[in-house]
Parts: sequence; structure tokens; C-alpha cells
Amino acid sequence: MSASALPLAGVRVVEFTHMVMGPSIGLILADLGAEVTKVEPLEGDNTRRLTGAGAGYFAMYNRNKQSVAIDLKSEAGRQAVHRLLADADVLLENFRPGAMDALGFGAAALAALNPRLIYCSAKGFLSGPYEHRTALDEVAQMMGGLAYMTGLPGRPMRAGSSVIDVTGAMFCVIGILAALHQRHATGRGQAVTASLYETTVFLVGQHMAQCAATGQAPPPMSVRQSAWAVYDVFETADDERVFAAVVSDTQWRKFCEDFGFAEFLADESLARNTGRVQQRERTLPVIRARFAELNKAALMARLEATGLPFAPIARPQDLFDDPHLNAGGGLLDVTLPNGTATRLPALPLEMDGRRFGLRSGLPAVGQHNRQRLLAGGLEAAEIDALVASGVLTA
Repeated sequence: MSASALPLAGVRVVEFTHMVMGPSIGLILADLGAEVTKVEPLEGDNTRRLTGAGAGYFAMYNRNKQSVAIDLKSEAGRQAVHRLLADADVLLENFRPGAMDALGFGAAALAALNPRLIYCSAKGFLSGPYEHRTALDEVAQMMGGLAYMTGLPGRPMRAGSSVIDVTGAMFCVIGILAALHQRHATGRGQAVTASLYETTVFLVGQHMAQCAATGQAPPPMSVRQSAWAVYDVFETADDERVFAAVVSDTQWRKFCEDFGFAEFLADESLARNTGRVQQRERTLPVIRARFAELNKAALMARLEATGLPFAPIARPQDLFDDPHLNAGGGLLDVTLPNGTATRLPALPLEMDGRRFGLRSGLPAVGQHNRQRLLAGGLEAAEIDALVASGVLTA
């Protein structure tokens, strides 16, 4: 798909973000075709230098963007960026409350500069008593009940990825797209804010509704009573594990026929899901023993032929070689800043049967300074002066 044919072609975005939530917003918009300019400090976004569990943040969430590295503490730097914002469609920021105002880039000030600007803030909390607190993905998971639901009783545990950062970014994108649509009617932009805490609460809402519906506090998912009799991880003959589920009465009959459970099929008390759930302690050991006779590949082949939900227990490193991802455009070729070539996930989205790909790789710090500032209306001599004064990287 050519750049001009992408859904958000022509939408200009200026991004002031770091870590995961903010850059994820820019990533989604950029993959969909928006022109995203990442404004960084002279030394570059601190996320570029993270190690350990954060070592993949920059590489995953910053493709298809352009980088401008400029000193926003200087008046000349701020004025140059104001030129970029004068005709921008969207601003993204995820800094602590008040930080953008202190730089002269608050929502009210920029609405006066550019009334059509959609000002998107990714925050820890929406309006209320907590709004000035500093939050992280893990803080939100702990406060919002997700860590409780993920862990064992008495041992809250965060989910195994930055799920709240990324989901919160999706809500930001939803808000931005809604604001762009509304601007067609009003001609004006508006402030859009999404948050980590409220995103977590929305995800946990199913358990709040469960509590209201049953009158009982939901236990952690690790010890929950499943809604289905077969919904578990099973050991195989080659000491591997496979998740398998039977979630309807029709599936149950097919499952019993294909796996030779004639005794279950003949038992009318197991014909309905409620009866099967009540008798899990009787049926599951038999099912486990039958599955344990098969190796992982054979079990998955049987489950797939039967049409049941199943899954191998994969690790992140296993996904590089996943045949489905590699065949369907699910992984994009990306070169890391250290020169390592790898493949990272594309947007999990198809439009008219087409996936969204890589138009440009990870930007070097300030790689697009001259290009973007010239497009913003600065003269070459003005840019040279900014470089000479140390306000802009060369």
C-alpha cells in the first residue's frame, strides 16, 4: 500500500513522549499513515538507553517516525517547535502533569496558536483526586485490581507485558480518531486524555460485573472456577504442555467422539456444560491421562482436526519462527540501533485484507531535523543558526 493510500495519510502528528504508552500512540498513528515527528531532547529520548526489561521499548514503539532533537529549554528551540505545531493536526504527550505547560506547550496555549489542534495526553489518572499522582503501568495494575486477578492468592502479580500502557494508548487513538471526525463538523480541535488507572479498571470491569451479578468477590484467575469443564493446561507425552478448551455442548460431543470418550458421551449428566463443570474432578483426570499418551505435535493436530480451541505454551522468542506470523505479514523487518536485524510485530489489523507495514525504520536521534523544520517553515539559515548555537543537533 503506497503512503498516500494509507488511512491517515496527510495527518500531521507531533509527539513529545517516552517509555511505552505515549510512543505506542504515535506508533499506531504512524503505521496507519500519519506523519509523526518525534521531538526529543538533544541527547535523545531516554528510552533509547534503557536496559533489562526496557531494552525493547524504543525498538518496538518508534518505527515509521521522524526524529527532531532540539533543546526545548531554550527560547529558540521552543519557537522552532511552535512552527511545527502551527499546522499540526495532533500533539501527543505523556509527561507528568504540568511539564508541558512549563515549557509553553500546554493545551490552552497551543489551542490559541492552532485552534484545529487535537491535544492528546496519556496520563496516569483522569480527572479526580488522584490526577496529580505519578503512575506507571505496574502502579495501575496494582491499584486497578489486575495484579490481584493475575497472581495467586496473597501474591499479586503484574501481567507479563506492558498491557496497560499499550491498551491505554489504544484508547488515546480512539479518542484522537473521534476528535478528527468531530473536527470535520466543528472546525476545531480538542483535548483528549486517556489514563493507565481508568484503562485498568475498564479491563477489570468484567470481574466487577461478576461480583455484582453473583454477590461474591471474584477470586484470582489463577484459582478461579472455570465456566467450562475443560479449560486448562495439559501435560503431553514429551513433557510439553498444551492449553485446550471445550466451551460448548456441540464441542463436547465432537470432542468425545474424536478422542474416544464413549463413556462420557453416553452419560446424560455430562451432556450440558453445567453438569460437566460440577463433575470436573471425575472427568479431568481421565482426559489428562488420555492427552498424556500423545506428544505435543500429535495432540495439537488432533485438537485442530476436531476444531477445538487449543494453544501451545509459547515464549516470546518462539514467535520469531511462528509460521502464521511469518506467512501473513505479522512480523516486520526492523534494524535495531546497534545494527542487529530482527522482526517485530506489525499492527494486529487488516483493512481490505491488507496489513500495515514498515515505511521507515527506527530514526536516529535528530535524523530529520532539517527535513522537518524546513517543512515547518524555517529557513535554512535559521536552522544553521540553531545548530551553531547548540539548540539543534547537527
